[in-house]
Amino acid sequence: MVYDFGYRLRELRLSKQMTQAQVAKRLNLSKTTISGYENNIKTPSIDVLVRLANLYGVTSDYILGIEKKKVLVIDGLTENEERILKALINEFHQQIM
Repeated sequence: MVYDFGYRLRELRLSKQMTQAQVAKRLNLSKTTISGYENNIKTPSIDVLVRLANLYGVTSDYILGIEKKKVLVIDGLTENEERILKALINEFHQQIM
C-alpha cells in the first residue's frame, strides 16, 4: 500500500473539524498552501511539519506515515486525572486481549 501524506493531513484536519482556511490562519500560511499539502502538490518544511503535528496533537512521524499509532497528549492534566486515564487505557487493553 502506498502511503498518502495528503490524505493523512486531510484526515487529521477533518477529525479536528477545521477548514483549510482555519488551519492556514492558525499556522500563518495560505489556504492554497494547506490545499497543496493535502493534495500532495507541496511538501511542508520541517518547521511547518512540527507545527502541523502540534496543531493536530500527533507526532511528525505519524503525519509522515512512519508511525502508525496515534498519540494522546496529556499535558496539563493533574496527577489524579493522569492516573485515571492510565487506568482506563489499561482496562481497554485488557478487554482487547
